[in-house]
Amino acid sequence: MNKVMLIGHVGKEPEVRYYDVDQCVASFSLATTERGYTLANGTQVPDHTDWHNIVLFKQLAKYAEQYIHKGDKICIEGKIRYRSYDDKKGMRRQVTEIYADTLEWLSAPKKTEGTKETQNLTTNAQNNIPAQTQEEAPF
Repeated sequence: MNKVMLIGHVGKEPEVRYYDVDQCVASFSLATTERGYTLANGTQVPDHTDWHNIVLFKQLAKYAEQYIHKGDKICIEGKIRYRSYDDKKGMRRQVTEIYADTLEWLSAPKKTEGTKETQNLTTNAQNNIPAQTQEEAPF
């Protein structure tokens, strides 16, 4: 089984590419941080941040284009994908990406021009169903 869950902050505005009339792909970086701590002997272990390449498809990419912004705290569930390519100098490059299946906003999305209200959305890429707002959540 190939499944990953990441909670972190968006590192840059999503880059959205349309490859057909109504089909698109969005990509952005996500920072996850493990908090530092102090060992029993007093040694300080600093925070550690990893950067992940996130890729969204179809309807989920459209939501990202409208709602995801740098600094937003989100939760991504998906799968790890590896690919390689030759750069302009002919060097072989390896890329690790997270292909997101679901995305949940953990901080309310910022208003964008043309939106009337900001809401906390959960989107399922397969069903394209927006989840309940926080006020409607059963907990």
